[in-house]
Amino acid sequence: MCGIVGYTGEKPAKDLLIQNLKSLEYRGYDSAGIALQDADGLTVLRRVGKVDGLAAAAEHLEDASTCGIGHTRWATHGAPSERNAHPICDCSGKIAVVHNGIIENYQELRQELQANGHTFKTDTDTEVIAHLIEEAYEGNLYEAVRQACLRLVGSYGLAVVCAQEPGRIVATRKGSPIVLAHGEDGSYVASDIIAVIKASRDVAILDDENYAILEPSGITYKDANGKDVTPHIMHVDWDVDVAEKGGYPDFMLKEIHEQPRVIRDTLAGRMVNGHLSIEELGMTLDELQTIDRVYIIACGTSYHAGLIARELIESWARIPTVAEAASEFRYRNPVITPSTLVVAISQSGETADTLAAIRLARIKGAKVLGITNVVGSPVARESDGVIYTKANKEIAVASTKSFLGQIVSLTLLAMELAQSKGKLTTAQIRVLFHELADTANQVEKILSDTTAIDEAAQATKDAHDAFFIGRGMGAQVCREGALKLKEISYLHAEAYPAGEMKHGPIALIHEGFPVIAVATKSPTYDKMLSNIEESRARGAMVIAIATEGDEEIKKYADHVIYIPRVRDAFMPITATVPMQLFARSIAIARHCDVDKPRNLAKSVTVE
Repeated sequence: MCGIVGYTGEKPAKDLLIQNLKSLEYRGYDSAGIALQDADGLTVLRRVGKVDGLAAAAEHLEDASTCGIGHTRWATHGAPSERNAHPICDCSGKIAVVHNGIIENYQELRQELQANGHTFKTDTDTEVIAHLIEEAYEGNLYEAVRQACLRLVGSYGLAVVCAQEPGRIVATRKGSPIVLAHGEDGSYVASDIIAVIKASRDVAILDDENYAILEPSGITYKDANGKDVTPHIMHVDWDVDVAEKGGYPDFMLKEIHEQPRVIRDTLAGRMVNGHLSIEELGMTLDELQTIDRVYIIACGTSYHAGLIARELIESWARIPTVAEAASEFRYRNPVITPSTLVVAISQSGETADTLAAIRLARIKGAKVLGITNVVGSPVARESDGVIYTKANKEIAVASTKSFLGQIVSLTLLAMELAQSKGKLTTAQIRVLFHELADTANQVEKILSDTTAIDEAAQATKDAHDAFFIGRGMGAQVCREGALKLKEISYLHAEAYPAGEMKHGPIALIHEGFPVIAVATKSPTYDKMLSNIEESRARGAMVIAIATEGDEEIKKYADHVIYIPRVRDAFMPITATVPMQLFARSIAIARHCDVDKPRNLAKSVTVE
């Protein structure tokens, strides 16, 4: 993994491929490369580091080629290096492959291919694909790729070119996204819509184990048996300029400031004639009423949204709910019945662990609801129903606006379940909905003055460690705050329920140690003050996120960041925003790249 691009048509391919690779930089990567078809066969160029380095190295190449493939790699098998960068070639150098995913049986295949006389030049699992295609090639690249894929165990998104078939690219996928578009100047393939949208707003989403044969004149689609198929076409209606910074210094800040719009868009059309309406659930009222258990499965930031949803569903709908990391869910034989609802959350809609968990849940007979930001994504297609977060494209690796979109979507789900179970009246739902809608204005107010946040960040920037503490909803918000700080500033941070501090973590506190406390007005406010005092007594520097108008908190904290007063159920929305800004401000002070933090990818499409 991480990013695939390809083009065949009338234009010079070199600059176009590099331009499209740049559009995928937000996904995170460690190396990049291109393979161009030309009169001499294939020209392959690879470099470690940013696409700019590849672009500089490619300046000497001629612009004669009008067909090629490219890749940004995030290392899985084999260290980041020029030899392990994609595209990967076969022994002859006539076949080049770019690959997202993981080939689980590559060691077995590698040994077999070496025994057959193939010489391996990289440490990657991808190289077995190139050699398998080489063995199967008899003048038909599509058929050779199809035969090679029959041997593969694992996940893959592939684009392949062959020197003997000028102007042709073959693409396929299994568990890793591939999208295609045909425009006036040729045919495009990529792993992400953003790399093909300039060619056409009508984008083909390739199904698992289907194939696409790209030529300048058009694209042919086939299934695993070689029969012609019609692909799923999605019309993209979001603006191309969502991938531009719009005057902000970085994408992360731009996306943080887009959050009020995300809240409003996610809620738009949900209250119809005074009644909550979520038609996309894919479930009847009778089915909703029979739900007796909810599992929420997700990874990373999405998992933290799931923890917040667990609190809301149990509180409002009184349905036992478990939030679990998708990477663990499928391996522990969870108790699932036809009356279980599984909620799968994924910003990209392509997270490998979450998709695997969805498939397990469906096999066991559960209804699956997807929460995602990407229309037509694998999570959306494999779920019975789906709620879209309406965040539009998120470029920064660290999720911000998608997280708030997820919380809002999950809050709507909790209301719907409570309504169907008769635990909340229509009048109560209306009140909650209007208060939820008001959070957009409250977030705007937080964003209008970040002075206190920046001052707290300056006081923290030279720390080596930090604690985030809270109770109830505050404890779940702290998990996301700690993750954001780790992700983009590389400052080690941990989150704990405040009552657990004295059971071990408090031993780490020393003079000046930062403790970020969510101490908003809630049923546990007095308990939080006691926990803050315990930390201060041991020398901690306390940064409190508190409710507007709370003067008492100033006696307990060195820095106070105020947020508007909201119902405790909606506090995660408003309290999250200063934590995002706090992490970003520290990262900027520490000279970190907030959009592309090291070692991270935007979408984790392998286990």
